[in-house]
Amino acid sequence: MSVPTKIRASASGDSAEVKILMTHPMENGSRKGPDGKLIPANFVRNITVTIGGRTYLDAQWGGGISKDPYLAFRAKGVKAGESIIVSYEDNNGNKGTAEGKIG
Repeated sequence: MSVPTKIRASASGDSAEVKILMTHPMENGSRKGPDGKLIPANFVRNITVTIGGRTYLDAQWGGGISKDPYLAFRAKGVKAGESIIVSYEDNNGNKGTAEGKIG
């Protein structure tokens, strides 16, 4: 399963502001659906962001992260044109990768 991901990054000097928006249900497994049955857990468990081949973010998430997670951070020591790679895996073992560039 590939999670649609939008990546935006803008450089300013030797740093960049990176913004990532993922489309994912992020179900924690304790919420009930309209039929009264529990909705199975389905959430992004690991996320890694590399810029220019260097890891800038490596996070482990749980079911407490909201639907369609948004992540923003400032990366130092980067420049315009460098590649950003976002890799993720959910609790069901599905993996995906998205790529963007610093503008």
